[in-house]
Amino acid sequence: MRASSHTWEIPAKMALLMFPMLPVQASVESPGLLPTPPMGFNNWSRFQCELNETLFTETAQSMLTRGLRDVGYNRLNLDDCWMRYDRAADGSLQWNTTKFPHGIPWLASYATEHGFHLGIYEDAGNETCGGYPGSYGHEKQDAETFASWGIDYLKLDGCNVWAEEGRSLREEYRLRYGEWHDVLSAMPQPLIFSESAPAYFADNASDWAVVMDWIPEYGELARHSTDVLVYVGEGSAWDSIMNNYDYNTLLVRYQKPGYYNDPDFLIPDHPGLTQTEKKSHFALWASFSAPLIISAYIPDLSDEDIAFLSNKALIAVNQDPLAQQAALVSRDGTFDVLSRSLVNGDRLLTVLNRGAVTAKTTISLARLGLSQSNCQYQARDLVTGKVSTAHGAIEIQLDSHATSVHRIALPKRCSTTTPTGMVFHTPSGLCMTASSGNTVTFEACKASDSQVWSVAAKGGSKLELSPLSDNSVCLTAQKGAVSLAKCGGSGNTWQHFITGHLSNTRGGCLTGESGKGAVQACVVDNAAQIFGLPSGVKLADGAPRWFS
Repeated sequence: MRASSHTWEIPAKMALLMFPMLPVQASVESPGLLPTPPMGFNNWSRFQCELNETLFTETAQSMLTRGLRDVGYNRLNLDDCWMRYDRAADGSLQWNTTKFPHGIPWLASYATEHGFHLGIYEDAGNETCGGYPGSYGHEKQDAETFASWGIDYLKLDGCNVWAEEGRSLREEYRLRYGEWHDVLSAMPQPLIFSESAPAYFADNASDWAVVMDWIPEYGELARHSTDVLVYVGEGSAWDSIMNNYDYNTLLVRYQKPGYYNDPDFLIPDHPGLTQTEKKSHFALWASFSAPLIISAYIPDLSDEDIAFLSNKALIAVNQDPLAQQAALVSRDGTFDVLSRSLVNGDRLLTVLNRGAVTAKTTISLARLGLSQSNCQYQARDLVTGKVSTAHGAIEIQLDSHATSVHRIALPKRCSTTTPTGMVFHTPSGLCMTASSGNTVTFEACKASDSQVWSVAAKGGSKLELSPLSDNSVCLTAQKGAVSLAKCGGSGNTWQHFITGHLSNTRGGCLTGESGKGAVQACVVDNAAQIFGLPSGVKLADGAPRWFS
Protein backbone atom coordinates (compact mmCIF):
# COMPACT_ATOMS: atom_id res chain seq x y z
CA MET A 1 0.00 0.00 0.00
CA ARG A 2 1.13 3.54 -0.58
CA ALA A 3 0.10 6.58 1.42
CA SER A 4 -1.50 9.55 -0.27
CA SER A 5 0.64 12.68 -0.28
CA HIS A 6 -2.43 14.93 -0.52
CA THR A 7 -3.81 15.95 2.89
CA TRP A 8 -5.87 18.81 4.19
CA GLU A 9 -7.09 20.02 7.56
CA ILE A 10 -10.79 20.28 8.37
CA PRO A 11 -12.11 23.11 10.54
CA ALA A 12 -14.42 22.03 13.36
CA LYS A 13 -17.48 23.50 11.60
CA MET A 14 -17.02 21.13 8.68
CA ALA A 15 -16.72 17.92 10.72
CA LEU A 16 -20.41 17.06 10.46
CA LEU A 17 -20.32 17.62 6.71
CA MET A 18 -17.46 15.17 6.37
CA PHE A 19 -19.02 12.61 8.73
CA PRO A 20 -22.83 12.94 8.43
CA MET A 21 -25.26 10.84 10.40
CA LEU A 22 -25.91 7.61 8.51
CA PRO A 23 -29.24 5.78 8.07
CA VAL A 24 -30.41 3.86 11.12
CA GLN A 25 -31.28 0.75 9.09
CA ALA A 26 -27.59 -0.15 8.90
CA SER A 27 -26.47 -3.68 9.66
CA VAL A 28 -24.46 -2.77 12.74
CA GLU A 29 -27.50 -0.94 14.08
CA SER A 30 -29.62 -4.07 13.58
CA PRO A 31 -27.25 -7.05 13.49
CA GLY A 32 -29.99 -9.67 13.42
CA LEU A 33 -29.82 -9.93 9.61
CA LEU A 34 -26.41 -11.62 9.85
CA PRO A 35 -25.50 -12.15 13.54
CA THR A 36 -22.48 -14.33 12.68
CA PRO A 37 -20.31 -14.52 9.54
CA PRO A 38 -21.70 -16.46 6.57
CA MET A 39 -20.54 -19.96 5.65
CA GLY A 40 -21.05 -21.69 2.33
CA PHE A 41 -19.90 -22.04 -1.28
CA ASN A 42 -19.11 -19.68 -4.17
CA ASN A 43 -17.96 -20.74 -7.63
CA TRP A 44 -15.60 -17.88 -8.53
CA SER A 45 -12.07 -18.78 -7.43
CA ARG A 46 -12.41 -22.39 -8.56
CA PHE A 47 -14.57 -22.11 -11.69
CA GLN A 48 -14.86 -18.39 -12.54
CA CYS A 49 -17.42 -18.10 -15.38
CA GLU A 50 -17.78 -21.89 -15.79
CA LEU A 51 -20.81 -22.06 -13.50
CA ASN A 52 -24.08 -23.82 -14.17
CA GLU A 53 -27.07 -25.42 -12.51
CA THR A 54 -25.45 -28.85 -12.27
CA LEU A 55 -22.40 -27.49 -10.45
CA PHE A 56 -24.64 -26.05 -7.75
CA THR A 57 -26.89 -29.09 -7.34
CA GLU A 58 -23.86 -31.43 -7.22
CA THR A 59 -22.19 -29.13 -4.71
CA ALA A 60 -25.29 -29.02 -2.52
CA GLN A 61 -25.59 -32.79 -2.52
CA SER A 62 -21.92 -33.21 -1.63
CA MET A 63 -22.17 -30.65 1.18
CA LEU A 64 -25.09 -32.67 2.57
CA THR A 65 -23.54 -36.12 2.30
CA ARG A 66 -20.12 -35.00 3.56
CA GLY A 67 -21.51 -33.14 6.55
CA LEU A 68 -20.57 -29.58 5.61
CA ARG A 69 -24.11 -28.25 5.78
CA ASP A 70 -24.59 -29.81 9.22
CA VAL A 71 -21.63 -27.88 10.65
CA GLY A 72 -22.88 -24.54 9.25
CA TYR A 73 -22.04 -24.24 5.54
CA ASN A 74 -25.55 -23.34 4.40
CA ARG A 75 -25.07 -20.80 1.60
CA LEU A 76 -24.77 -21.33 -2.15
CA ASN A 77 -23.66 -18.13 -3.90
CA LEU A 78 -23.62 -17.55 -7.66
CA ASP A 79 -20.85 -15.26 -8.84
CA ASP A 80 -20.38 -13.35 -12.13
CA CYS A 81 -21.51 -14.67 -15.54
CA TRP A 82 -24.80 -16.21 -14.44
CA MET A 83 -26.91 -13.85 -16.59
CA ARG A 84 -27.61 -13.00 -20.20
CA TYR A 85 -25.83 -10.11 -21.92
CA ASP A 86 -29.10 -8.22 -22.37
CA ARG A 87 -31.92 -7.17 -20.08
CA ALA A 88 -35.56 -8.00 -20.87
CA ALA A 89 -37.85 -5.48 -22.54
CA ASP A 90 -39.01 -4.22 -19.14
CA GLY A 91 -35.39 -3.72 -18.05
CA SER A 92 -35.19 -6.74 -15.75
CA LEU A 93 -32.23 -9.10 -15.57
CA GLN A 94 -32.40 -12.52 -17.21
CA TRP A 95 -30.53 -15.70 -16.35
CA ASN A 96 -28.58 -17.67 -18.94
CA THR A 97 -31.00 -20.42 -19.90
CA THR A 98 -28.24 -22.68 -21.21
CA LYS A 99 -26.42 -22.60 -17.87
CA PHE A 100 -29.60 -22.62 -15.79
CA PRO A 101 -32.27 -24.48 -17.81
CA HIS A 102 -34.67 -24.70 -14.88
CA GLY A 103 -34.10 -21.07 -13.93
CA ILE A 104 -32.74 -19.22 -10.91
CA PRO A 105 -36.08 -19.36 -9.01
CA TRP A 106 -36.03 -23.16 -9.40
CA LEU A 107 -32.45 -23.26 -8.05
CA ALA A 108 -33.44 -21.08 -5.09
CA SER A 109 -36.30 -23.48 -4.31
CA TYR A 110 -33.94 -26.44 -4.65
CA ALA A 111 -31.54 -24.77 -2.22
CA THR A 112 -34.28 -24.08 0.31
CA GLU A 113 -35.64 -27.63 0.11
CA HIS A 114 -32.19 -28.96 0.95
CA GLY A 115 -31.48 -26.58 3.82
CA PHE A 116 -29.49 -23.92 1.95
CA HIS A 117 -29.86 -20.24 1.05
CA LEU A 118 -29.11 -18.92 -2.45
CA GLY A 119 -27.07 -15.79 -3.06
CA ILE A 120 -26.27 -13.90 -6.25
CA TYR A 121 -23.79 -11.46 -7.80
CA GLU A 122 -24.21 -8.07 -9.42
CA ASP A 123 -22.12 -4.94 -9.98
CA ALA A 124 -22.57 -1.29 -9.02
CA GLY A 125 -21.31 -0.19 -12.43
CA ASN A 126 -22.76 -0.25 -15.93
CA GLU A 127 -21.32 -3.73 -16.48
CA THR A 128 -20.08 -6.57 -14.32
CA CYS A 129 -16.40 -7.53 -14.37
CA GLY A 130 -17.34 -10.19 -16.94
CA GLY A 131 -19.15 -7.72 -19.21
CA TYR A 132 -22.76 -8.53 -18.25
CA PRO A 133 -25.38 -5.89 -17.37
CA GLY A 134 -24.52 -3.92 -14.25
CA SER A 135 -27.04 -2.57 -11.77
CA TYR A 136 -26.43 1.18 -12.20
CA GLY A 137 -29.82 2.83 -12.67
CA HIS A 138 -31.65 -0.45 -11.95
CA GLU A 139 -30.97 -0.83 -8.22
CA LYS A 140 -34.56 -1.09 -7.00
CA GLN A 141 -35.71 -3.18 -9.94
CA ASP A 142 -32.83 -5.64 -9.53
CA ALA A 143 -33.30 -5.94 -5.77
CA GLU A 144 -36.99 -6.72 -6.23
CA THR A 145 -36.15 -9.21 -8.97
CA PHE A 146 -33.66 -11.05 -6.77
CA ALA A 147 -36.12 -11.18 -3.86
CA SER A 148 -38.86 -12.51 -6.16
CA TRP A 149 -36.53 -15.31 -7.26
CA GLY A 150 -35.90 -16.39 -3.65
CA ILE A 151 -32.47 -14.79 -3.27
CA ASP A 152 -31.47 -13.53 0.20
CA TYR A 153 -27.79 -12.52 -0.31
CA LEU A 154 -26.22 -10.05 -2.75
CA LYS A 155 -22.53 -9.69 -3.54
CA LEU A 156 -22.16 -6.28 -5.21
CA ASP A 157 -18.90 -5.83 -7.12
CA GLY A 158 -17.43 -2.50 -8.26
CA CYS A 159 -16.09 -2.95 -11.78
CA ASN A 160 -16.85 -0.25 -14.36
CA VAL A 161 -17.77 2.44 -11.85
CA TRP A 162 -16.84 5.88 -13.17
CA ALA A 163 -17.14 9.12 -11.24
CA GLU A 164 -19.86 11.48 -12.45
CA GLU A 165 -18.80 15.07 -13.06
CA GLY A 166 -18.13 16.94 -9.85
CA ARG A 167 -17.53 13.85 -7.72
CA SER A 168 -14.39 11.99 -6.72
CA LEU A 169 -14.25 8.26 -7.37
CA ARG A 170 -14.58 7.42 -3.69
CA GLU A 171 -17.64 9.72 -3.46
CA GLU A 172 -19.12 7.90 -6.44
CA TYR A 173 -18.71 4.52 -4.79
CA ARG A 174 -20.30 5.84 -1.60
CA LEU A 175 -23.30 7.17 -3.51
CA ARG A 176 -23.83 3.95 -5.44
CA TYR A 177 -23.42 1.61 -2.48
CA GLY A 178 -25.50 4.01 -0.40
CA GLU A 179 -28.29 3.76 -2.96
CA TRP A 180 -28.20 -0.03 -2.64
CA HIS A 181 -28.21 0.26 1.14
CA ASP A 182 -31.33 2.43 1.02
CA VAL A 183 -33.07 0.10 -1.43
CA LEU A 184 -32.28 -3.03 0.58
CA SER A 185 -33.17 -1.40 3.92
CA ALA A 186 -36.62 -0.47 2.59
CA MET A 187 -37.45 -4.05 1.58
CA PRO A 188 -39.78 -6.13 3.79
CA GLN A 189 -36.93 -8.67 4.08
CA PRO A 190 -33.58 -7.02 3.21
CA LEU A 191 -30.97 -9.05 1.37
CA ILE A 192 -27.66 -9.66 3.10
CA PHE A 193 -25.36 -7.10 1.47
CA SER A 194 -21.77 -8.05 0.61
CA GLU A 195 -19.87 -4.95 -0.53
CA SER A 196 -16.77 -4.88 -2.74
CA ALA A 197 -16.08 -1.14 -2.81
CA PRO A 198 -12.97 -1.14 -0.55
CA ALA A 199 -11.12 -3.55 -2.84
CA TYR A 200 -10.96 -0.83 -5.50
CA PHE A 201 -9.05 1.53 -3.18
CA ALA A 202 -6.67 -0.93 -1.50
CA ASP A 203 -3.57 0.60 -3.13
CA ASN A 204 -4.08 4.00 -1.46
CA ALA A 205 -4.03 4.06 2.35
CA SER A 206 -5.98 7.30 2.75
CA ASP A 207 -8.74 6.58 0.24
CA TRP A 208 -9.04 2.99 1.48
CA ALA A 209 -9.51 4.13 5.07
CA VAL A 210 -12.11 6.76 4.14
CA VAL A 211 -14.11 4.19 2.13
CA MET A 212 -13.85 1.61 4.92
CA ASP A 213 -15.26 4.14 7.40
CA TRP A 214 -18.76 3.98 5.86
CA ILE A 215 -18.75 0.35 4.74
CA PRO A 216 -20.02 -1.19 8.04
CA GLU A 217 -22.99 1.19 8.04
CA TYR A 218 -24.18 0.05 4.62
CA GLY A 219 -23.84 -3.73 4.61
CA GLU A 220 -23.10 -6.93 6.45
CA LEU A 221 -19.68 -7.79 5.03
CA ALA A 222 -17.10 -6.31 2.66
CA ARG A 223 -14.36 -7.70 0.46
CA HIS A 224 -11.56 -5.28 1.17
CA SER A 225 -8.57 -6.32 -0.95
CA THR A 226 -7.59 -8.20 -4.09
CA ASP A 227 -9.20 -11.48 -5.15
CA VAL A 228 -7.55 -14.56 -3.74
CA LEU A 229 -5.63 -16.38 -6.49
CA VAL A 230 -7.97 -18.29 -8.79
CA TYR A 231 -7.46 -21.97 -9.54
CA VAL A 232 -5.85 -21.37 -12.92
CA GLY A 233 -4.05 -18.15 -11.95
CA GLU A 234 -0.32 -17.53 -12.11
CA GLY A 235 1.62 -16.81 -8.96
CA SER A 236 1.79 -18.19 -5.44
CA ALA A 237 -1.51 -19.16 -3.83
CA TRP A 238 0.09 -18.90 -0.36
CA ASP A 239 1.38 -15.39 -1.10
CA SER A 240 -2.12 -14.43 -2.25
CA ILE A 241 -3.62 -15.72 1.00
CA MET A 242 -0.98 -13.87 3.03
CA ASN A 243 -1.66 -10.66 1.09
CA ASN A 244 -5.34 -10.76 2.03
CA TYR A 245 -4.51 -11.88 5.56
CA ASP A 246 -2.25 -8.83 5.98
CA TYR A 247 -4.97 -6.47 4.77
CA ASN A 248 -7.41 -8.05 7.20
CA THR A 249 -5.10 -7.42 10.18
CA LEU A 250 -5.44 -3.67 9.48
CA LEU A 251 -9.22 -3.64 9.94
CA VAL A 252 -9.87 -4.91 13.47
CA ARG A 253 -11.67 -1.76 14.58
CA TYR A 254 -14.48 -2.13 12.01
CA GLN A 255 -15.75 -5.58 12.91
CA LYS A 256 -18.64 -6.15 15.29
CA PRO A 257 -21.81 -8.30 15.32
CA GLY A 258 -23.65 -7.59 12.08
CA TYR A 259 -20.58 -6.59 10.04
CA TYR A 260 -17.57 -8.76 9.03
CA ASN A 261 -14.33 -8.01 7.20
CA ASP A 262 -14.04 -10.40 4.23
CA PRO A 263 -10.54 -11.48 3.12
CA ASP A 264 -12.11 -13.58 0.32
CA PHE A 265 -12.66 -17.27 -0.29
CA LEU A 266 -11.23 -20.46 1.17
CA ILE A 267 -9.48 -22.39 -1.63
CA PRO A 268 -8.81 -25.88 -0.21
CA ASP A 269 -8.30 -27.66 -3.54
CA HIS A 270 -5.85 -25.14 -5.01
CA PRO A 271 -2.93 -27.15 -6.46
CA GLY A 272 -0.41 -24.53 -5.31
CA LEU A 273 -1.07 -25.10 -1.59
CA THR A 274 0.39 -27.69 0.74
CA GLN A 275 -1.92 -29.40 3.21
CA THR A 276 -0.33 -27.35 6.00
CA GLU A 277 -1.09 -24.12 4.14
CA LYS A 278 -4.70 -25.14 3.52
CA LYS A 279 -5.20 -25.82 7.23
CA SER A 280 -3.55 -22.51 8.13
CA HIS A 281 -5.82 -20.65 5.74
CA PHE A 282 -8.89 -22.08 7.45
CA ALA A 283 -7.56 -21.57 10.99
CA LEU A 284 -6.68 -17.92 10.34
CA TRP A 285 -10.05 -17.11 8.74
CA ALA A 286 -11.81 -18.84 11.65
CA SER A 287 -9.77 -16.78 14.14
CA PHE A 288 -10.75 -13.59 12.32
CA SER A 289 -14.47 -14.49 12.41
CA ALA A 290 -14.21 -13.93 8.66
CA PRO A 291 -16.78 -15.35 6.20
CA LEU A 292 -16.05 -19.04 5.52
CA ILE A 293 -17.02 -19.30 1.86
CA ILE A 294 -15.45 -22.28 0.11
CA SER A 295 -14.52 -21.94 -3.55
CA ALA A 296 -13.54 -25.46 -4.55
CA TYR A 297 -15.03 -28.53 -6.24
CA ILE A 298 -16.40 -29.98 -3.04
CA PRO A 299 -17.25 -33.47 -4.42
CA ASP A 300 -13.54 -34.03 -5.12
CA LEU A 301 -12.15 -32.69 -1.81
CA SER A 302 -10.19 -35.26 0.17
CA ASP A 303 -11.50 -36.62 3.46
CA GLU A 304 -8.65 -34.73 5.15
CA ASP A 305 -9.85 -31.49 3.56
CA ILE A 306 -13.41 -32.11 4.73
CA ALA A 307 -12.13 -32.93 8.22
CA PHE A 308 -10.35 -29.60 8.77
CA LEU A 309 -13.14 -27.62 7.13
CA SER A 310 -15.53 -29.31 9.57
CA ASN A 311 -13.51 -28.63 12.72
CA LYS A 312 -16.33 -27.79 15.13
CA ALA A 313 -14.07 -26.12 17.68
CA LEU A 314 -12.71 -23.67 15.09
CA ILE A 315 -16.15 -23.11 13.60
CA ALA A 316 -17.42 -22.26 17.11
CA VAL A 317 -14.70 -19.59 17.32
CA ASN A 318 -15.64 -18.28 13.88
CA GLN A 319 -19.33 -18.14 14.83
CA ASP A 320 -18.76 -16.72 18.33
CA PRO A 321 -21.51 -14.13 19.03
CA LEU A 322 -18.99 -11.55 20.26
CA ALA A 323 -17.64 -11.44 16.68
CA GLN A 324 -14.31 -9.93 17.67
CA GLN A 325 -11.57 -10.17 15.06
CA ALA A 326 -8.26 -11.60 16.25
CA ALA A 327 -5.71 -8.76 16.38
CA LEU A 328 -1.95 -8.79 16.22
CA VAL A 329 -0.24 -9.09 19.58
CA SER A 330 3.24 -9.19 18.05
CA ARG A 331 5.14 -10.02 14.88
CA ASP A 332 8.83 -10.45 14.15
CA GLY A 333 9.16 -11.71 10.58
CA THR A 334 8.71 -15.34 11.60
CA PHE A 335 5.80 -15.50 14.04
CA ASP A 336 2.57 -13.57 13.96
CA VAL A 337 0.77 -13.81 17.31
CA LEU A 338 -2.90 -12.81 17.45
CA SER A 339 -5.51 -12.76 20.20
CA ARG A 340 -9.14 -11.92 20.93
CA SER A 341 -11.84 -12.58 23.51
CA LEU A 342 -14.78 -14.98 23.17
CA VAL A 343 -18.29 -14.49 24.46
CA ASN A 344 -17.89 -16.80 27.47
CA GLY A 345 -14.76 -14.95 28.59
CA ASP A 346 -12.22 -17.37 27.10
CA ARG A 347 -9.15 -15.91 25.41
CA LEU A 348 -8.04 -17.03 21.95
CA LEU A 349 -4.37 -17.38 20.98
CA THR A 350 -3.54 -17.84 17.29
CA VAL A 351 0.07 -18.24 16.15
CA LEU A 352 1.25 -18.34 12.51
CA ASN A 353 4.76 -19.37 11.45
CA ARG A 354 5.43 -17.28 8.35
CA GLY A 355 9.02 -18.49 8.14
CA ALA A 356 10.53 -21.09 5.85
CA VAL A 357 11.52 -23.61 8.56
CA THR A 358 10.12 -25.19 11.72
CA ALA A 359 10.55 -22.84 14.67
CA LYS A 360 9.69 -22.40 18.36
CA THR A 361 8.41 -19.41 20.29
CA THR A 362 7.28 -18.62 23.82
CA ILE A 363 4.33 -16.30 24.41
CA SER A 364 3.83 -14.80 27.85
CA LEU A 365 0.28 -14.77 29.17
CA ALA A 366 0.77 -11.08 29.94
CA ARG A 367 0.89 -10.49 26.19
CA LEU A 368 -2.62 -11.94 25.99
CA GLY A 369 -3.92 -9.45 28.55
CA LEU A 370 -3.76 -12.03 31.37
CA SER A 371 -1.59 -10.23 33.91
CA GLN A 372 -2.81 -11.66 37.24
CA SER A 373 -0.14 -13.52 39.19
CA ASN A 374 -0.47 -17.07 40.54
CA CYS A 375 -3.09 -18.06 37.97
CA GLN A 376 -3.19 -21.28 36.01
CA TYR A 377 -5.13 -21.57 32.78
CA GLN A 378 -6.33 -24.50 30.70
CA ALA A 379 -5.32 -24.12 27.06
CA ARG A 380 -6.99 -26.35 24.46
CA ASP A 381 -5.33 -26.78 21.06
CA LEU A 382 -8.30 -26.49 18.70
CA VAL A 383 -6.52 -28.38 15.93
CA THR A 384 -5.26 -31.39 17.90
CA GLY A 385 -7.69 -31.26 20.84
CA LYS A 386 -4.81 -31.54 23.33
CA VAL A 387 -5.31 -29.71 26.65
CA SER A 388 -2.39 -28.28 28.61
CA THR A 389 -1.94 -26.16 31.73
CA ALA A 390 -0.52 -22.70 31.13
CA HIS A 391 1.21 -20.76 33.88
CA GLY A 392 3.11 -17.64 32.88
CA ALA A 393 3.68 -18.55 29.24
CA ILE A 394 2.77 -20.90 26.41
CA GLU A 395 5.41 -22.58 24.26
CA ILE A 396 4.62 -23.16 20.59
CA GLN A 397 6.48 -25.13 17.91
CA LEU A 398 5.22 -24.89 14.35
CA ASP A 399 6.23 -26.14 10.94
CA SER A 400 6.71 -23.60 8.17
CA HIS A 401 3.39 -21.89 7.27
CA ALA A 402 1.54 -23.77 10.03
CA THR A 403 -0.95 -22.15 12.41
CA SER A 404 -1.94 -23.17 15.92
CA VAL A 405 -5.08 -21.98 17.70
CA HIS A 406 -5.51 -22.31 21.47
CA ARG A 407 -8.66 -21.54 23.43
CA ILE A 408 -7.67 -20.50 26.94
CA ALA A 409 -10.25 -20.95 29.70
CA LEU A 410 -10.10 -18.35 32.46
CA PRO A 411 -10.82 -19.43 36.07
CA LYS A 412 -13.30 -17.20 37.86
CA ARG A 413 -10.68 -15.65 40.15
CA CYS A 414 -8.44 -14.95 37.15
CA SER A 415 -11.08 -13.81 34.68
CA THR A 416 -9.94 -10.20 34.18
CA THR A 417 -8.47 -9.39 30.76
CA THR A 418 -7.07 -6.19 29.31
CA PRO A 419 -6.92 -5.53 25.55
CA THR A 420 -3.23 -6.05 24.81
CA GLY A 421 -1.20 -6.11 21.63
CA MET A 422 0.44 -4.03 18.94
CA VAL A 423 -0.34 -0.39 18.34
CA PHE A 424 0.78 -0.11 14.78
CA HIS A 425 0.75 2.37 11.98
CA THR A 426 -1.34 0.41 9.51
CA PRO A 427 -0.19 2.00 6.20
CA SER A 428 3.49 1.31 6.93
CA GLY A 429 3.18 -1.70 9.25
CA LEU A 430 5.57 -0.12 11.75
CA CYS A 431 5.08 -0.77 15.47
CA MET A 432 4.76 1.90 18.16
CA THR A 433 7.75 1.32 20.41
CA ALA A 434 8.61 2.42 23.94
CA SER A 435 12.20 3.54 23.42
CA SER A 436 14.99 4.72 25.69
CA GLY A 437 14.61 8.03 27.48
CA ASN A 438 10.80 7.67 27.55
CA THR A 439 10.61 8.41 23.85
CA VAL A 440 8.05 6.85 21.53
CA THR A 441 9.16 5.75 18.08
CA PHE A 442 7.78 3.81 15.13
CA GLU A 443 10.04 0.93 14.17
CA ALA A 444 10.05 -2.41 12.39
CA CYS A 445 8.12 -4.93 14.44
CA LYS A 446 10.40 -7.25 16.42
CA ALA A 447 8.03 -8.85 18.98
CA SER A 448 9.58 -7.14 22.00
CA ASP A 449 7.68 -6.17 25.16
CA SER A 450 8.40 -2.55 24.26
CA GLN A 451 6.07 -3.01 21.25
CA VAL A 452 3.20 -4.69 23.12
CA TRP A 453 0.73 -2.27 24.72
CA SER A 454 -2.00 -2.70 27.33
CA VAL A 455 -5.03 -0.51 26.70
CA ALA A 456 -6.88 0.37 29.91
CA ALA A 457 -10.43 1.80 29.85
CA LYS A 458 -10.72 5.09 31.73
CA GLY A 459 -14.46 5.73 31.48
CA GLY A 460 -16.57 5.94 28.36
CA SER A 461 -14.26 5.67 25.36
CA LYS A 462 -11.22 7.18 27.10
CA LEU A 463 -8.10 5.02 27.12
CA GLU A 464 -4.61 4.81 28.61
CA LEU A 465 -1.87 2.95 26.74
CA SER A 466 1.02 1.41 28.63
CA PRO A 467 3.94 -0.65 27.25
CA LEU A 468 4.37 -4.15 28.62
CA SER A 469 8.05 -3.34 29.23
CA ASP A 470 7.08 -0.77 31.90
CA ASN A 471 3.46 -0.56 32.98
CA SER A 472 4.11 2.44 35.26
CA VAL A 473 4.30 4.81 32.29
CA CYS A 474 1.69 5.71 29.66
CA LEU A 475 1.59 7.26 26.20
CA THR A 476 1.44 11.02 26.81
CA ALA A 477 0.89 14.09 24.64
CA GLN A 478 2.48 17.42 25.57
CA LYS A 479 3.15 20.48 23.41
CA GLY A 480 3.02 18.64 20.11
CA ALA A 481 5.28 15.84 21.25
CA VAL A 482 4.48 12.29 22.34
CA SER A 483 6.41 10.52 25.08
CA LEU A 484 6.05 8.19 28.05
CA ALA A 485 5.16 9.66 31.43
CA LYS A 486 3.72 8.48 34.72
CA CYS A 487 0.18 7.16 34.23
CA GLY A 488 -2.76 9.20 35.49
CA GLY A 489 -1.76 12.58 34.08
CA SER A 490 -4.02 14.84 32.06
CA GLY A 491 -2.17 14.13 28.82
CA ASN A 492 -2.41 10.34 29.19
CA THR A 493 -5.94 9.82 27.94
CA TRP A 494 -6.78 9.03 24.32
CA GLN A 495 -9.72 8.05 22.16
CA HIS A 496 -9.64 5.69 19.18
CA PHE A 497 -12.03 6.38 16.29
CA ILE A 498 -13.43 4.29 13.45
CA THR A 499 -11.25 6.41 11.14
CA GLY A 500 -8.13 4.97 12.82
CA HIS A 501 -7.22 8.28 14.45
CA LEU A 502 -5.93 8.13 18.02
CA SER A 503 -6.87 11.49 19.46
CA ASN A 504 -5.54 12.91 22.74
CA THR A 505 -8.07 14.50 25.06
CA ARG A 506 -5.84 17.59 25.18
CA GLY A 507 -6.22 17.90 21.42
CA GLY A 508 -4.50 16.59 18.32
CA CYS A 509 -3.89 13.13 16.89
CA LEU A 510 -1.00 10.71 17.18
CA THR A 511 1.11 10.98 14.03
CA GLY A 512 3.99 8.81 12.91
CA GLU A 513 5.27 6.72 10.04
CA SER A 514 8.89 6.20 11.06
CA GLY A 515 11.15 7.63 13.72
CA LYS A 516 9.70 9.61 16.61
CA GLY A 517 5.97 10.01 17.00
CA ALA A 518 4.24 13.37 17.36
CA VAL A 519 0.86 14.92 18.10
CA GLN A 520 -0.47 17.05 15.26
CA ALA A 521 -3.74 18.53 14.09
CA CYS A 522 -6.14 15.76 13.07
CA VAL A 523 -6.48 15.49 9.30
CA VAL A 524 -9.08 13.41 7.47
CA ASP A 525 -6.79 12.15 4.74
CA ASN A 526 -3.52 11.96 6.65
CA ALA A 527 -2.38 8.35 6.32
CA ALA A 528 0.26 9.04 8.98
CA GLN A 529 -2.59 9.16 11.53
CA ILE A 530 -4.16 5.75 10.89
CA PHE A 531 -3.51 3.21 13.65
CA GLY A 532 -4.61 -0.28 14.62
CA LEU A 533 -5.16 -1.26 18.26
CA PRO A 534 -5.88 -4.58 20.00
CA SER A 535 -9.27 -6.32 19.88
CA GLY A 536 -11.74 -5.25 22.52
CA VAL A 537 -10.85 -1.54 22.57
CA LYS A 538 -13.97 0.62 22.75
CA LEU A 539 -14.21 3.09 19.89
CA ALA A 540 -15.27 6.70 20.38
CA ASP A 541 -18.46 7.82 18.67
CA GLY A 542 -18.40 9.99 15.54
CA ALA A 543 -15.10 11.50 14.41
CA PRO A 544 -12.19 13.20 16.21
CA ARG A 545 -12.37 16.88 16.95
CA TRP A 546 -10.70 18.45 13.93
CA PHE A 547 -8.35 21.36 14.53
CA SER A 548 -7.46 24.06 12.03
